[in-house]
Amino acid sequence: MTCRTDARIRYNPGMKKSASPRKSPKKNTRKGKSARRPWFWRLFLRVFFIGVVLLAGWMVYLDAVVTSRFEGRRFEVPSRVYARPLELYDGASVSSGALQRELELSGYRAGDGSQAGTYRRNGGHFIISTRGFLFTDGLEPRRRLSLNIYSDQVQDFRVLSGDPSPIVRLAPAQIGGIYPAHKEDRVLVQLANVPELFTDTLLAVEDRNFHDHVGIAPLSIGRAMLANIRAGQIVQGGSTLTQQLVKNFFLTRDQTLLRKGNEALMSLLLELHYEKNDILETYVNEVYVGQAGTRAIHGFGLASQFYFGESIRDLQAHQIALLVGLVKGPSYYNPRRHPERALSRRNLVIDVMAETNLISEEDAARARAQPLGVTNQASYSENRYPAYIDLVRRHLARDYKQEDLQSEGLRIFTTLNPAIQYAAEFAVKDMLGRMEGRSDTTLESAMVVTSRDSGEVLALVGGRDPKYAGFNRAVDASRPIGSLVKPFVYLAALQNPDRYTLITPVEDKGFSLVFDDGRRWEPENYDKEQRGEVPLHKALSQSYNLPTVRVGLDVGIGAVKSTLQGFGVPGGISEYPSMLLGSVSMTPVTVAQIYQGLATSGFNTPLRTIRQVTDA
Repeated sequence: MTCRTDARIRYNPGMKKSASPRKSPKKNTRKGKSARRPWFWRLFLRVFFIGVVLLAGWMVYLDAVVTSRFEGRRFEVPSRVYARPLELYDGASVSSGALQRELELSGYRAGDGSQAGTYRRNGGHFIISTRGFLFTDGLEPRRRLSLNIYSDQVQDFRVLSGDPSPIVRLAPAQIGGIYPAHKEDRVLVQLANVPELFTDTLLAVEDRNFHDHVGIAPLSIGRAMLANIRAGQIVQGGSTLTQQLVKNFFLTRDQTLLRKGNEALMSLLLELHYEKNDILETYVNEVYVGQAGTRAIHGFGLASQFYFGESIRDLQAHQIALLVGLVKGPSYYNPRRHPERALSRRNLVIDVMAETNLISEEDAARARAQPLGVTNQASYSENRYPAYIDLVRRHLARDYKQEDLQSEGLRIFTTLNPAIQYAAEFAVKDMLGRMEGRSDTTLESAMVVTSRDSGEVLALVGGRDPKYAGFNRAVDASRPIGSLVKPFVYLAALQNPDRYTLITPVEDKGFSLVFDDGRRWEPENYDKEQRGEVPLHKALSQSYNLPTVRVGLDVGIGAVKSTLQGFGVPGGISEYPSMLLGSVSMTPVTVAQIYQGLATSGFNTPLRTIRQVTDA
């Protein structure tokens, strides 16, 4: 039956002839699709493999970028320039005003003197809580001091708490820095020196799964995407701490798919090559946390000093919370410009610290009750004494490359005495004011103060405005030195003891010199008087011109020139008779150099601004 039925269906005479042609095209269509499929898959596989090869090549490139930066010099750290440290002990010479100014210069705050970095003054009585500081010969620990100042001397010096010591060095004031071209500033810290509460708080706020993910967290990214879609704007980020580091360290801030893709790939590579602690330590030193003029403040090591004047290892819970809170928006939550926002953000971080059991509820309540506690001004500001720093840089240039000064994180301890620098600046301003009061002329000035025995430059003023970082008259203004040359004329003569001593009579009489071209030179004394014979020491002490020229011509202009050069004057001294009365030009620093030799009984002691240089 089945066969017959099939036969009838196949050969039914009533079936239309057109039925057969309609079936034929369907069979042809299926055959065409079947024929095209191998070609499509071949193309797909080729594109896929090309994509895999390109991705592999791009991964190799990104891997090279990641490893070269991480295994090379990760950071360009500026050099920091410090004044000399102030030593306090019974009998130390310092006035009450000078001590207070130096404390403020070092970032100390007026208070009760109980917390590190604060002081209390009552007349000549001081209570000072010092900060610890790592000097080249060891750590100077934190101490609480009591002292009185009478007649500009320290008396009744005592250490109230901390290691007892008869002499205590205050941390030197940072007076400037030598910054990289990109103006990033940071103080490198090792993770071992960062309080555990700090790192735990950072991870609790920024990346709770840091120790579990492999650089990216797909679930966090998904949650963030849903939250942003619901809000219609970016309200939540899903980046891990590793991704944040990659974005800041290697990439731009462009919000593009390509940049986000590179960020994810590089995060995976970073986690593949390096330990979690290495990544965390780099983040702690890289994160952007504020702005100081043209300098960008990076890393929590500098942030703790910039905002609190404290080392990161000494921060309390409320200070830690503020710094961690700044990561979200350093400008928006700037505690100096927007204290209400910063306080709200800080307290939110304190809530997180309590919720994650990093601190107790009681400690959290105490932390919320604390004020922000930031210093009125940044402890580390721009170069305070630009003219002095200029001379420091020139001295450093003898031994260091500019790129090393800008990037190696050197600590440069100088000879600058802030109290003497203050007095020098006041003296220049006061003298110019009094002199200009007697005329309509605008005057300029410069000053160099050195230590008589050591040649240390204690203070330097480069012009009437000591904060101006332009032309440095103390170093670059070459002017005729006038009568300042006379001691060297007589010194050249006294090197011939058979002819000249301090009591040798010299003639204070007029004369004229006629040169080969017919020009005539007739020197004279300032007061136009002539005194006949006078002893050499009186001619010098009274600065008589006529006997000075006679003595100089007698011993020879070349001998005077050699004497000057022996005391440190570079070449370029013209051998004209007028040189004997000071027509030779020198800078104030050069004059200080040659007089330094006189002060040290003839020893040519080069001026120096640098005591020590240490690396990071």
